[in-house]
Amino acid sequence: MAVGRLIRARGNRGELIAEIYSSQPGRAERLGQVRLEKGSLSRMARVERVWRHQGRPVLKFEGIDSISGAEVWENADIFAGESEMARPGDGEYWHADLLGCRVFCEDTDRVIGVVAGIEDYGAPPLLKLDCGDGREILAPFARSICREIDPANKSIRAWLPEGLDEL
Repeated sequence: MAVGRLIRARGNRGELIAEIYSSQPGRAERLGQVRLEKGSLSRMARVERVWRHQGRPVLKFEGIDSISGAEVWENADIFAGESEMARPGDGEYWHADLLGCRVFCEDTDRVIGVVAGIEDYGAPPLLKLDCGDGREILAPFARSICREIDPANKSIRAWLPEGLDEL
């Protein structure tokens, strides 16, 4: 299962800014051996160092030591082996499990959008919803808003504050 995605190269030492699909603090720092995949490219990589820049984890992998080496892996998925998988606690969800979920209005069957991404800046994460008409909504992933979460059936029932879906 994908545990994250490498967004872009950072600096000239082979480091990459990452998005980690977890709400657990320090998850990036606990990664060890991972597999990077981008199209037909695939390689095993050991995480050498993790630090944060503007709230996002920056990963340095053994053997990727230059900006040109890092640029090859921009937009690559990060996969962890079973032993590396962090289990979500009760009421917690893997971000990867939420991707693709249809978000319904709590009191109707109207689809608000589909979870296309998750933005996490330290507060409750924001579900990036693709509304299908070119609009995108950021909805807080909080119990007061996302009231029924069923990743197995790819559905979330939500109560959005008035006007949020009209922005």
